[in-house]
Amino acid sequence: MNLIEIKDINAPELDVFARLSESQLFRYYEPDTGIFLAESCNVILRALEAGYEPLSVLVEKSRIEAEAGPVFEMIGKKWGAEKKDTVPVYIAETEIVTQLTGYTLVRGLWMTLRRKPVQSVEEFCQDKKRIAVLDTVVNPTNAGAIIRSAAALGMDGALLNYSSVDPLSRRSSRVSMGTVFQIPWTKASKEVSEGAALISNLKSLGFVTVAMALTEDSTGIDNDEIRKNEKLAIVLGNEGTGLSEESIYACDYRVMIPMHHGVDSLNVAAASAVSFWELLK
Repeated sequence: MNLIEIKDINAPELDVFARLSESQLFRYYEPDTGIFLAESCNVILRALEAGYEPLSVLVEKSRIEAEAGPVFEMIGKKWGAEKKDTVPVYIAETEIVTQLTGYTLVRGLWMTLRRKPVQSVEEFCQDKKRIAVLDTVVNPTNAGAIIRSAAALGMDGALLNYSSVDPLSRRSSRVSMGTVFQIPWTKASKEVSEGAALISNLKSLGFVTVAMALTEDSTGIDNDEIRKNEKLAIVLGNEGTGLSEESIYACDYRVMIPMHHGVDSLNVAAASAVSFWELLK
């Protein structure tokens, strides 16, 4: 590996790891696709396995063998010996890397990778039967947890509208435990995301749409009539306000999870797991 020792947190080589915002990373070096930052050995391994190209690595000196060793091996396996020998690997002592934001959560290993082009909604839906639709889910923790549930419980992919958080954000990919690299996902364009346009688009592609919403005409989640449809899109709304009325009533069904003890609703990530499990039976 191309090991380069860093002795100062202010070194320009560390800008991508310590000082650039995620929106800046999105455009940094690659204006057409952008780059993103992944943290921890397991998440990085899943990104590499999914074919995301490694650009640079930062590793704590004491963790080169235990944390970075499997990553170096994967780079060689997926990208060849030449790539393995040319990707810059910045190494630094503990007192340097502890100045990085989030060090206490993810210790020892970070990697920048090149993004892949985003598919259109039509391309993404082409071979899918069951998809999760995230409508203005802006919390990266919730997005990561929803995508993890979607992957674990057998959904074919996740479709996010334009206003939803980036699934490749550091927190989303970390909370998802790298499943953002194991299950297909895409983000709809701003135009396709306006009003109920995304719901209409999904209907035109043959999906029966299911809004997770508390309305007077909501049906229970254990609904065999819904389950028997060949193609289902389960639509989940914003953490604070839920789905807009326009989106709710554009959907074919409105579905609720029965509540007890005076609880009115679940967190959207918890609700997603219940809905995926029940509607995929």
